[in-house]
Amino acid sequence: MRISDFWRLMDDEFGAGYSRVLSSSLVLAGVGGRTANDALAAGYSPRDVWLALCDVQDVPPERRLGRDVKPADKGSGTF
Repeated sequence: MRISDFWRLMDDEFGAGYSRVLSSSLVLAGVGGRTANDALAAGYSPRDVWLALCDVQDVPPERRLGRDVKPADKGSGTF
């Protein structure tokens, strides 16, 4: 998982504003008692940080991969 994917998941699940509050203030046991921001800065993988945050916030398994995004309609596609 890339860091951009981490932030997309955070924003989708918690909203853009609250995701920043959570990442800077919520201590996560799954990443050594660090906040998400501190864990990322310390070199933890974004995936491990995301899953630790999901555990603490009780994000259901079906939402841990993010929301389904339908592809944009590119027109009729007749050639």
